[in-house]
Amino acid sequence: MTKILPPGGVIGILGGGQLGRMLSLSAARLGLKTHIYCDEADSPAFEVASAFTCAPYEDQAALAGFADACDAVTYEFENVPAETAAFVAARTALRPNEKALALTQDRLVEKDFVSSLRLLTPPYKAISSREDALSVKGKAVIKTRRFGYDGKGQAMIDGGEEAAAAFERLGSVPCIAEGFVDFAYEASVIAARGVNGDFAAYDPPHNVHKNHILSTSTVPSPLSANAAEDAVRIARSIAEGLDYIGVFAVELFVTRDGALIVNEIAPRVHNSGHWTMDACLVSQFEQHIRAVAGWPLGNPARHSDAMMLNLIGEDAADWQGLAQNGGALHLYGKREIRVGRKMGHVNFLAPKK
Repeated sequence: MTKILPPGGVIGILGGGQLGRMLSLSAARLGLKTHIYCDEADSPAFEVASAFTCAPYEDQAALAGFADACDAVTYEFENVPAETAAFVAARTALRPNEKALALTQDRLVEKDFVSSLRLLTPPYKAISSREDALSVKGKAVIKTRRFGYDGKGQAMIDGGEEAAAAFERLGSVPCIAEGFVDFAYEASVIAARGVNGDFAAYDPPHNVHKNHILSTSTVPSPLSANAAEDAVRIARSIAEGLDYIGVFAVELFVTRDGALIVNEIAPRVHNSGHWTMDACLVSQFEQHIRAVAGWPLGNPARHSDAMMLNLIGEDAADWQGLAQNGGALHLYGKREIRVGRKMGHVNFLAPKK
């Protein structure tokens, strides 16, 4: 029987970053409690949760206490060790499941899964040796199969010699080569699947990256109505294939002829969905909490057009100016500004067209 959490129930969150913080705030709005587990003492989510545990992800005694204190557990980043997820899942409900986590931790496994659903991906091949790298033809992106994000663990190359050099620069660890996609722009789908199989998706935003980090997400996007429907169908196919519970994101390349190519899957709430906090009655964070708790999904419709602007590094230093600029300011409570660090975001709204 599916476990449904009543108000007062406790949702555990593996990870204590800004996503965990915003999940905790949304849970509190619904009368639910959160317990954060993270190995970093200055985790911003600790400040707003009902309880927290600061311990290594390999500490089984601490994990047991955490899991036993929670009615269900989720995660806010995809690099939670697989052994940690398995240990927690043996003691309480883990939503999303271990399969979704493991699959999205390995870019090759993820691409194989997406291809098995007959969805478009960039052309790709496994790179396990210098010889594999030398066989790469033309423009491509070499990525480590694991532990890459925001442009880390990857390199643009043109031809086998550059691919071999990049493979060695990345530590000669297992990699994947993805053929370069000359896309028109990038989009994403933020969607949710409930414990009973119900599905809901937000309007796909148009995403712009700077220095490999998301800069803005804007709705409505340039996608046609038919293309937006196709993007949602892609997301639903992925969710059902994973028996997924919770919110997730599918990052898409939109080609110049309108084709939708799956770039990556994120098994969690996503940066390109932060605009939903102010432009929708039910944000992606509340939607995820609803799904994990076994509650009915909320209406994902937006009441406003929106642009989300990420605050990266020194962007957040002028907090007084940002507070007066007419947007909805969200700061993540991080004590130290660092280059490339996500410090907050601002949502700018306009009447829906």
